[in-house]
Amino acid sequence: MSSASDTPGRPTFAPVVQGGAGFGGLYEPIDDDTVRRALETAWDAGVRAYDTAPHYGVGLGEERMGSFLAEKPRQEFVLSTKVGRLLVDDPDASTEADGFVGTPRRRRVPDYSADGVRRSIEESLQRMGLDRLDLVLVHDPEDHLDQAVLEAAPALSALRDEGIITGYGVGTNYANVALRMVTDTDLDTVMIAGRYTLLDRAAADDLLSACAGRAVSILAAGVLNSGLLVDPEVDDPYFNYAPAPPHIVAKARRLQETCGRYGVELRAAALQFPTRHPAVSAVVLGARTPQAVADSIVQLGVEIPATLWAELDEIVAAP
Repeated sequence: MSSASDTPGRPTFAPVVQGGAGFGGLYEPIDDDTVRRALETAWDAGVRAYDTAPHYGVGLGEERMGSFLAEKPRQEFVLSTKVGRLLVDDPDASTEADGFVGTPRRRRVPDYSADGVRRSIEESLQRMGLDRLDLVLVHDPEDHLDQAVLEAAPALSALRDEGIITGYGVGTNYANVALRMVTDTDLDTVMIAGRYTLLDRAAADDLLSACAGRAVSILAAGVLNSGLLVDPEVDDPYFNYAPAPPHIVAKARRLQETCGRYGVELRAAALQFPTRHPAVSAVVLGARTPQAVADSIVQLGVEIPATLWAELDEIVAAP
């Protein structure tokens, strides 16, 4: 899979990006061997784009992904990480903070300053054992948005101009935050998590239109909405990192029932949905085990008839 771009100076990811949150112990611990086998499964399937962040396991996700990718030819893959949180060793820090379990004893310190951006990149490269990054995303800037726009973005733009990184962008769960970054900076990429999915289309209008008009590529992450679009029949399902409201669960179950009539798994439709929009350059996989990675690749290749898409769209649009 290529990382070439049709727009000079703007990086693009392959149609599939292997995400790294799960490799940092998101929600439950995961061992080094499982992570390595999952990454090897993705690589063997042809995935050549990878995303991580200091936030993922307070550096553990970066360390594990870097250990794997350091063994691969650097010119064969595209890598992104994020800025906005510096990490500080702290023997009193919890190993179960911010949704990650089994992590090193470190604290996250928010920092969206220009100096913080440069320091974060240097420390990420050290953790991963790599010499360069392709894409750097400003991570979760919603509580520091002015500083992200006025300090982090110009610093990343300068690094891009210097050739130190290929491009920069924002990674967020909020469409309005991403839209502010698109309109007020010269970023290349938006990673929007959970807001352009089969079930949640909050980014469908203003954000996607703005990105398309400015040739900003979109990486669609969180497309399974915290697992609700894998199996909405589970007890106490989650939706976008929180307990799912009953009306959302009911709608997800209608989507699943409709997919079943066509012999299509709900997760196949969920994984493929964002790719229907021309502004979306790739889907970011959240799979964390070899089996889940392999299944995601298979589901992305399932043929979904236009009539099924039409029925699913009607269900989502209904009150």
